[in-house]
Amino acid sequence: MKLTFHGGAQVVTGACYLLETKEAKILVDCGLFQGKREWRQLNYEDFPFDPAEIDFVLLTHSHMDHIGRVPKLVKDGFKGKIITTNPSRDFSHLFLLDSAHLQEEEAREVRRDPLYGEADVEASMKFFQGVDYGGKIELTPNVKCRFTDAGHILGSAIIEIWAGGKKIVFTGDLGNPPVPLLKATELVDKADYVIIESAYGNRNHETFEERKNILEDAIEEVVANKGVLMIPAFAMERTQEVLYELNELVEKSRVPKIPIFVDSPLAIKATAVYRRYENYFNQEATHLIDSGDDIFKFPGLEMTVSGQESRKINNIPKPKIIIAGSGMSTGGRILFHEKLYLPDPNNKLLIVGYQVKGTLGRRLLEGEKEVMIKNEKVSVKAKIQAVGGYSAHADQQKLVHWLDHLKKPVQQVFVVQGEDGPAHALAQKVNDELGMKATVPKLGEEVEL
Repeated sequence: MKLTFHGGAQVVTGACYLLETKEAKILVDCGLFQGKREWRQLNYEDFPFDPAEIDFVLLTHSHMDHIGRVPKLVKDGFKGKIITTNPSRDFSHLFLLDSAHLQEEEAREVRRDPLYGEADVEASMKFFQGVDYGGKIELTPNVKCRFTDAGHILGSAIIEIWAGGKKIVFTGDLGNPPVPLLKATELVDKADYVIIESAYGNRNHETFEERKNILEDAIEEVVANKGVLMIPAFAMERTQEVLYELNELVEKSRVPKIPIFVDSPLAIKATAVYRRYENYFNQEATHLIDSGDDIFKFPGLEMTVSGQESRKINNIPKPKIIIAGSGMSTGGRILFHEKLYLPDPNNKLLIVGYQVKGTLGRRLLEGEKEVMIKNEKVSVKAKIQAVGGYSAHADQQKLVHWLDHLKKPVQQVFVVQGEDGPAHALAQKVNDELGMKATVPKLGEEVEL
């Protein structure tokens, strides 16, 4: 049995792992490379395997760095089954269509063929099969898998695979419990091999209560300064979690009632999908819903879908809050708001998600005082603050705790989906504290299991 790392190796994005057994070739995730130009260029290269020979694609969750090349895989000849949870299937359709539009825009700018189009997305959805958490799925008579709740985003999964007398566990992205909506990350009892993420492998987040206080303080600050609070938010999970907490802050009068805009058509559509899967929510969120509280609707909140509605936000007097995509400021409506409001020291940009190296969000976080937005130089005088507690990723402490629950021995841990520093820091800690052999594989590396 052979495992090859075709993405997510010494880089956060592009997750793509090929497991070859005697009976089947299984791809776990098929994500876009994001961030630096040289990473994004990898998306356009031929797959280092024949897509037509892949029997199954198992998707851990619906973020683009895990699903973003699926339409290209189908376009290039894949005809097997794509298996993921039911919410992830629905979100994948939504996000891949959005990605297709972005691919076409990018292709026009750089004068090349798009990676894929809307028709390729629709073609790929025909291969999707939605499953529930918990039950073992027979891929072949001797290869089985199971999807377990990862607690990262709605529908996210840890994938356990039994093959060749071994058990291989792919964590996908592990969650950061407790969070307002989701159940806690499930623990796995046993594994021979573990492929674990490491986005925050070298640091720990603020606590759940601290992050809410930071949000409250940020709102109070912009109200006092008569400014604008901008929150670049990913269309799913970050947006819905922030809305959940704003709902509580507003309804309990912990913050003044000011206009709050969700200026992201994709986030609005994603929120509608959330309403379809309330049975996946944790007990607290379910109790609120059962009591009649619409957790995504409260005084002052406005969802802006059209471009005309978005532009009207600028006419609303300050103070105000604008939640808009994209989460790393790589596109979307947040760019228009940043261009307008970053030059004012009374305003604030609150970063609530991971920022990949090379993105505008990362450059703002690292303190650049002048950035290019829409081909214009923009002075950065607004305050920039990051709150790690809103990250959907487990921090170092939670990653180590998750691994420590596994019964010994574990033959090997492969640390992936992290930049060089965090990945090696986590591998070292796992080696030193848990006594497990942990390594950081390179892109294209093959290992015999």
